[in-house]
Amino acid sequence: MSALRVTRLDQAPPYQPPSHHGVGALRLQGHEAGPTTRFWTGLSYYLPDGAADATPTVEETVYVVLDGELVVTADGEEATLRAHDSVHLAKGQVRSVENRSRRPATLLVTVALPHEET
Repeated sequence: MSALRVTRLDQAPPYQPPSHHGVGALRLQGHEAGPTTRFWTGLSYYLPDGAADATPTVEETVYVVLDGELVVTADGEEATLRAHDSVHLAKGQVRSVENRSRRPATLLVTVALPHEET
């Protein structure tokens, strides 16, 4: 067994994040993609008009836009994120994500695991 836990993009398991529409998501590390102890990482593809509805984050979360443009709203504050921009969200912070552009957008998602899972 290799010391490297590699997940190839073409083998990353898809998952359906709750309250998302027009979004395709793949798990890169953690949960069904393999064991992690403190976080999991996913890749989300937002089609034009794709969105994550306003819901509280389940744990501390970091978003990094890899391509395209996404609008993140949290606690009444809105920010447009472009390639290589990132945002940190605290556990329980109510946020939404929207692709208001005419191009798909790619988002790297890292979420802390609950203490009972670590």
